Amino acid sequence: MNFPILSSLILLPLIGSFFIFFSKSKNKTYESSKYIALFIALANFVLSIYLWFIFDSDTSEFQFVENRKWILGFVNYKVGVDGISILFIILTTFITCICVIAVNSSIKNRLKEFLVAILLMETLMIGVFCSLDLIIFYLFFEGGLIPMFLIIGIWGGERRVYSAFKFFLYTLLGSVLMLIAIISIYWMTGTTDVEKLFELGINTKYQNLLWLAFFSSFAVKTPMWPVHTWLPDAHVEAPTAGSVLLAAILLKMAGYGFIRFSLGLFPEASEYFLPLIYSLSLIAIIYTSLVALMQEDMKKLIAYSSVAHMGFVTLGIFTTTQQGIEGSIFQMISHGLVSAALFLCVGVIYERAHSRLISKYGGLVSIMPKYAVVLMIFTLGSIGLPGTTGFIGEFLILVAVFKKNFLVACIASLGIILAAAYMLWLYKRIIFGKLTNNDLKSLFDLKNSEIIILWSLAVPIVFFGFYPEPLLNTVETSVENLIEIYNSNISTN
Repeated sequence: MNFPILSSLILLPLIGSFFIFFSKSKNKTYESSKYIALFIALANFVLSIYLWFIFDSDTSEFQFVENRKWILGFVNYKVGVDGISILFIILTTFITCICVIAVNSSIKNRLKEFLVAILLMETLMIGVFCSLDLIIFYLFFEGGLIPMFLIIGIWGGERRVYSAFKFFLYTLLGSVLMLIAIISIYWMTGTTDVEKLFELGINTKYQNLLWLAFFSSFAVKTPMWPVHTWLPDAHVEAPTAGSVLLAAILLKMAGYGFIRFSLGLFPEASEYFLPLIYSLSLIAIIYTSLVALMQEDMKKLIAYSSVAHMGFVTLGIFTTTQQGIEGSIFQMISHGLVSAALFLCVGVIYERAHSRLISKYGGLVSIMPKYAVVLMIFTLGSIGLPGTTGFIGEFLILVAVFKKNFLVACIASLGIILAAAYMLWLYKRIIFGKLTNNDLKSLFDLKNSEIIILWSLAVPIVFFGFYPEPLLNTVETSVENLIEIYNSNISTN
């Protein structure tokens, strides 16, 4: 196939953002910008679905590869996809569409610039999942910091500047070490081409240090305990669309990095640091679940639940088994949909009542029954009820962990019980009980645009919960190949 489909996916939002930025409007509402952004986002989503349609899931090789010299032959612009990365691209394009539609009512100032930031984010996030060169990966990976920093810092809440700088500094400091590691890899091997590095392997003497350097960046982005504290602050202050992008896509870039680079390039080190990963993941699952139980702010509760869910992801990845890695990928896709939906649900009632405090609500089922139904679906998806995507991911992960370490699996299972505790308690306090707050009586149920947004997330959560085959079949061959490479590198060293 000669058509550069991956470059098109990367460049289309970028071109759209430039077009919106330099466009002029007779009024200051920039209504036309919304439709342009939505058209571009939908076009990119359709293109990503087409990519999935023509993708051959029976081969483990990277497909639709584009390789062009960039900086004097030192850095090549090399992109391609396999079964692991293609699902994250589709998730990115889908969530971007949701964000653009959700902007409709939540952003009133500098709308044009906000849409530009969202489309830039889409370009950079797709670039991360396509990159087959370490330098290109790093540029896309870190480039995403800038639009998200602006989204939080300009359109956020009262403490937006503090939260934006905290987010930026945490993630940047971690990534500096990754840059040093990439330079070291080039110095040792003479290349930053990911496919070549898989073949060459990395000298075992340096793997531990390089693994830790990459880990420092991915751990902050995931985020893992104890470098997770930026996430609740960022979520609380970010506008709804910003929270959706942050939870649904940005956190997944680190999980993808663990699979692609930590396992792919540093198998010996991944095996060596297994106790560290298990320990930090378990602390994240149990500790942040307990912290979530104590939250009074809805956004903070969902943010802490994200840390706990990503703890399951890191557990599954480092089991280095078919079930574990497939479960982690599935869990990341599921969490992307569920967390996006939960933050949108919070945004719905925040726009009406201008409060995120759980204590301010109660009895909403009597005045917002449609809202109560969709929130129940997303709550059950977050818990991992059978019939939702959350169950498939967590079940596969726990089965894989049980085979590796019985004690770790037992402790991790407690996280599911705690998740049920804080999510159901949240739902009970918001939806059920008596309607004691008179200010809530004036609230109205979901608008048509909100129904479209929320049900477009609810449908895949339930559909893939009952029928996970399309997603699992897509990743199966690529995961098998990754495990083979991993095990062969372990045995030869």
